[in-house]
Amino acid sequence: MFKRLTAIFTLCLPVMFCAAQQVRPAKSSEIYRELKTLKHLPKVLYLAAHPDDENTGLLSWLINDQNVETAYLSLTRGDGGQNLLGTEQGAALGLIRTHELLEARRLDGAQQFFTRAIDFGFSKNTNDTFKQWDADSITADVVWVIRKFRPDVIICRFPPTAAAGHGQHAASAVVAEKAFKAAADKNMFPNQLKYVSVWQPKRLLWNTFRFGSVNTTAENQLKATVGQYDAQLGMGYGELAGLSRSLHKSQGAGTQSVAGVRSEYFTNVLGDPAKRTLFDGLNMNWSDKGIADIDELIDIVLLSFNYNQPDKSLHGLLMLRKKIAELQDVALRKDKLAAIDHIILSSAGFMGEVVTNQPEAIAGNGYNFRLNLISRSATPVTLERVNWLNQTDNLNRNLSNDSLITIERKIQIPVDAALTEPYWLAKPAKDAATFSVANDTLIGLPEMQSPINVLLSLKIENEKFEIKLPLSYKKLDPVKGDVVEALRIIPPLDLSFAEPVYFAKEKEALSVTLRLKANKNINYGKVSFKIGNQVVKTFQGINLPENTITTKDFLIPVEDLAKIKTSQNKLEAVFSSEANEYSKGQILIQYPHLPTLQYFVPATTWLIKGDVKVLAKKVGYIEGAGDLIPEFLRQAGLQVDVLTEVDILSPAKLATYDAVVTGVRVINTEKRIKNWQTALRSYVENGGTIVMQYNTTQDMALQDFGIYPFSISGKRVTEENAEVKFLNPNHKLLNYPNKITAEDFKGWVQERGAYFPDKWDAKYEPLFEMHDTGEEPLQGSTLYAKYGKGNFIYTPLAFFRQLPAGNVGAARLFFNFLSAGK
Repeated sequence: MFKRLTAIFTLCLPVMFCAAQQVRPAKSSEIYRELKTLKHLPKVLYLAAHPDDENTGLLSWLINDQNVETAYLSLTRGDGGQNLLGTEQGAALGLIRTHELLEARRLDGAQQFFTRAIDFGFSKNTNDTFKQWDADSITADVVWVIRKFRPDVIICRFPPTAAAGHGQHAASAVVAEKAFKAAADKNMFPNQLKYVSVWQPKRLLWNTFRFGSVNTTAENQLKATVGQYDAQLGMGYGELAGLSRSLHKSQGAGTQSVAGVRSEYFTNVLGDPAKRTLFDGLNMNWSDKGIADIDELIDIVLLSFNYNQPDKSLHGLLMLRKKIAELQDVALRKDKLAAIDHIILSSAGFMGEVVTNQPEAIAGNGYNFRLNLISRSATPVTLERVNWLNQTDNLNRNLSNDSLITIERKIQIPVDAALTEPYWLAKPAKDAATFSVANDTLIGLPEMQSPINVLLSLKIENEKFEIKLPLSYKKLDPVKGDVVEALRIIPPLDLSFAEPVYFAKEKEALSVTLRLKANKNINYGKVSFKIGNQVVKTFQGINLPENTITTKDFLIPVEDLAKIKTSQNKLEAVFSSEANEYSKGQILIQYPHLPTLQYFVPATTWLIKGDVKVLAKKVGYIEGAGDLIPEFLRQAGLQVDVLTEVDILSPAKLATYDAVVTGVRVINTEKRIKNWQTALRSYVENGGTIVMQYNTTQDMALQDFGIYPFSISGKRVTEENAEVKFLNPNHKLLNYPNKITAEDFKGWVQERGAYFPDKWDAKYEPLFEMHDTGEEPLQGSTLYAKYGKGNFIYTPLAFFRQLPAGNVGAARLFFNFLSAGK
């Protein structure tokens, strides 16, 4: 199972900073905290299911007050949620939330880990969850993290019961218990033992909580007082926690920064029960472990530490490093050497970076880089050697105190350099619930360390240090100032379809559009369109100049379309040139609070062919939290206009639309909608059709948003293949212009729908009945009401997931809704 990862182990602490693009000194207050953490031996692993599940108040207290090394293990990357910032879903959303977690950890100081589990959406209990997740593989991942990080205390956010409120929450507790036992068992996941040793944490605790009306705390539980004011931070830990949690921006998880102390409660799950503190029975410092001289050296450095001149501590720190290097415990030695090295370089005021002026590079090409180095220390720091990937310079040059050194060099990118992309997205997922990771030793990491680095050899006094500096891109942004990001490796050519879905009409040729980005000259290329192993059509003689982005239309004739026999098809494009094939497109994600994120997806689109009718011609769209339905409708041949407030408040303008669709969560995200209700009601009364997608009960702009009263709940159907009963099979919406049958509910992804209404006015007619296994039937998945001359449809069915996924049945049903007034 576990494959060897070839790497040079050099300065990289903590885990969350491994992909940082610069080595920069920490602030004096942070150096001082790291020293206190070096003195304290316990480690804590906090464990839950998703980004934002972590108790940031507790993490902040553990790191900054208790000065113990702490990490958060999120089983998933939050792939199954909704995005309040844009249209990204699935893996793209998981990538965003991974980096939001990393930004949060940079603020509160904890480390971050993940497993290969995919957030497949809401599940109601552990049985549902483990139908998707393979419990053994997820447990193996948690065991791997435990054996690598070696925590003494593991704390779960949730219990393994219904009180967890989410099946994946409860599953995280189930997996934690299994992993707690398995990590110390040499017979469990033995392939891991090539790289790590067995490890037995002292105890597993549940951090009980009070969420709304659910209170699982009790005064007889173990308590810890948190939230204290920290003068070095200028705030209390509860205030820091609010800032950290508010970085989960894609979830709209802005949280108040609350000052003042409060109590956290814990109950024992496994291991030695704690009676007084979380750390009962543990070696708190080096003296407890029988190595008092390390404690004494740390105390001397702490006592004499000068916040204005941390370099005055270098001699003592270097003596401490020698002592740590003598430790017999290999894992402890490696861990603490990384920590002391980080402290030493920060105390020396060392900064290093290797930068170029362009963000992207192609394997095999050469680029001009600048190595910028500086040290702010009276103690000499000597640059002995620079390894530039393909050559080495022996320099033995002292870095002058506070004087920048710049060395320019052309560096050739290795010809076998891999594309820059998240390691968990480099291969197709194993299934809908588990990422496939090519190198198992990467499991747990938030992201992979840069594989392309300049290696520095430094000497301070007689101690030698090796530092990896990743190849980076640096620019001056007129608003942000200096921006330093990873140099992104890209292919010579990438391609993608212009639309996520195309509709093939009867007896008509199909025009599809490709976006082609040529990063070098491409001559005499050809592109083939395929469905599975079947080539539908090939076009030859394509020439693309270097550094151009081109869109090209390709007309697939009727006779070639006739080869396609199924209604829902995945159409793939493959470009060939000079014995090289290219079949992926670059996806860039850029938000102000994150670095530029890049990954690649196969050049595919959905091709829908068959009996799919829509009578509406012109649709108005009111944006909500963001979805891809407008693009889908445009490709189906409809005119779709995103409506402004002026449009909505103009009866004449609104009357020109056959239907108006509201985006997901519009009531939660668009606060002006309460001012638009009268206009929208008049639009329906005068003959218009409104199709309103799902909203949640959180932060609603108004409660009464239906044409007649109804209330929404947290009820949902998470089983995407749940049986659907038609309550009135003869209803117009189920027959016109498309005849809807049970076949149209096959092949749905992730869920049927969420936040179903549970009460509604008698003037509404529910169309469907459905439910998850073992639960009561629900009839709130779609409500229809006639009002005046028009139609109002409220549907929390997950069309925002189904339509971009090319689901034909969902498209037919949605088109019926849009055509209700025809």
